[in-house]
Amino acid sequence: ERLRDRTARDVAHVYSAERPVPLDFEYRDTPVHETVESLLEEGHAPIYIVHFTQRQAAEQAQALTSARVSDGETRREIAALLQDQRFDSPYGKDVRRLLRHGVGLHHAGLLPRYRLLVEQLAARGLLRVVCGTDTLGVGVNIPIRTVLFSALSKYDGEKVALLRAREFRQISGRAGRRGFDERGSVVCQAPPHVIEAQRRSAKGGKRRAPKKRAPRGFVSWNRDSFERLVHQPPETLESQFRVSHGMLVDCLSYAAEREHPGGGYRRLIDLVEGCHERRGRKRILRREAAVLFRSLRRAGVIEVDGGVARVADDLQRDFSLHHALSLYLVDAVYLLDPDDPDYALDVLSFAESILEDPRALLQRQVDVAKRELLARLKAEGVPYEERLERLDEVDHPKPNAAMIYESFRLFAEQHPWVDEGALRPKSIAREMWERYEDFPDFVHRYGAQRSEGLLLRYLGQVHNTLVQSVPEFARDDALQDAIGFFRAMVSRVDSSLLDEWQGQRTPATPAPASPRPLRVDLASDPKRLGARVRAEMHQLVRALAAGDYEAAVAASREDDEAWDAGAWRDALAPFVERYGLPLFGAEARRSHHTVLRELGGRRFFVIQTLIDEPGDHGWTIEAEVDLRDDADPVGPLLRIREVRG
Repeated sequence: ERLRDRTARDVAHVYSAERPVPLDFEYRDTPVHETVESLLEEGHAPIYIVHFTQRQAAEQAQALTSARVSDGETRREIAALLQDQRFDSPYGKDVRRLLRHGVGLHHAGLLPRYRLLVEQLAARGLLRVVCGTDTLGVGVNIPIRTVLFSALSKYDGEKVALLRAREFRQISGRAGRRGFDERGSVVCQAPPHVIEAQRRSAKGGKRRAPKKRAPRGFVSWNRDSFERLVHQPPETLESQFRVSHGMLVDCLSYAAEREHPGGGYRRLIDLVEGCHERRGRKRILRREAAVLFRSLRRAGVIEVDGGVARVADDLQRDFSLHHALSLYLVDAVYLLDPDDPDYALDVLSFAESILEDPRALLQRQVDVAKRELLARLKAEGVPYEERLERLDEVDHPKPNAAMIYESFRLFAEQHPWVDEGALRPKSIAREMWERYEDFPDFVHRYGAQRSEGLLLRYLGQVHNTLVQSVPEFARDDALQDAIGFFRAMVSRVDSSLLDEWQGQRTPATPAPASPRPLRVDLASDPKRLGARVRAEMHQLVRALAAGDYEAAVAASREDDEAWDAGAWRDALAPFVERYGLPLFGAEARRSHHTVLRELGGRRFFVIQTLIDEPGDHGWTIEAEVDLRDDADPVGPLLRIREVRG
């Protein structure tokens, strides 16, 4: 009916539940490694083993390294392809070891470049088994003939429950490769405690084996549960359309760029009218849009001139409010004193408080804090019962929590639509910036190797929030340096997140000329350029101070082929012979040790002073930044010229 009304043409409804590649369904009560080996012998590879936690996927992948998964020739081919790949993150060695055994691992806790590598190897038919989670995304290129469910129940954020029919169909639908397989296979494992109980009973002979119980809180399933999911129709889709500040700002920017009839607010109302909500719900959405518009106007984000609404001219070109509490962040920044030495740290705390909690990382912070507290309490001779009480009170760090909650209370009085539960004070990015801690150091300190992808994604969100949701006039030099610090870190660890973000800011089809272009031109923004250059130089000096010349290579442009690890070692050898390795600390990071000079023609000259123990400081690293071909490169800016002493 919607298509007919919109096109004024007759519409036929064509529906079919038939798959181009039909599926076989099977329930097995053998241990996973036996099931996998059996499926491989029966020609059911490639197999994707579905888990519902990243930890289970990693543990299963490790367990399969002792199974007969891959032959010697395939392993040698994989090893040859891995020679040119970087595995320099804390979890990289584990990923490489799994891949050398022919076992893939794929989940959101991995760095994007590792996930992409698994997809590439699988696409070449070199990985016969891949262990991953149920969140395998659309467009992920992992050819699958068999989907093996390790379980049929998962934690949904509130409780453990059986899969819904739609979830089961979405996951099992990845089985069967069109054009390759005549049939696909979906296999479900019986619960581990049931399999173990059956094995023990079979070994017990006449003597009855004790019954094996399910773990506490476990929601079990059986063959009947599996059959029901196979035949049950999927649940009806329901619209989840929501109006947000970010949507309104984007509509206003879009209308200004494309001269949309009626302006950006009219475009937002058109979106509401075209959504799949019911008529009564659309009335509520229109009222919510009006409330959000007035709140943005009061905050100075929106200006109305001659009846036309637009985003304020003094905001940065890529200003956005995509987080639910972004407007609160804008409002809270005005409460802070820019002359306070901790101003940048406080802004960072406010920015982190509006982001989703990376639960695995926060739990690691709690675990480390409890371990340190327990050691101290034992040393002080505190009684056991009191130690338990003190440990129960431990939480992850929440700097400025009192100020954040009080400022939010004042904000909520003016904006009653906000949800107080969405505010989540924490300190991950702030802690790294305060300590000037590198990515691997944080991962090792908290034992978060299996969650390094989560940490990278979170730091990317912090960086984007600071860039897009903190007004440019509210950024002092220290905050700009923090932005450069996180960008350089994310770019060095895995630049694919920045590639994606840059692609969103710079669409393939250019927009018409606009007073608010999306592109950032570093050549015309000395503050932002200086912050990025300092951050990248500091990463380089940190690597040299640790004697890690491979890491030093990653701190400069990829096309800077003359500066490999050997070149860095040779260039720094006279300095090391006289002073030892360069020092990296607060003194080395002082801004006057990094000098940026404009050469003209969008080229810049950089001089970084190396700090030595006697205080001579006579050695420098000279580099060049060339912005002629790209106004805002995703990767490192620096092209090294020489080390001079």
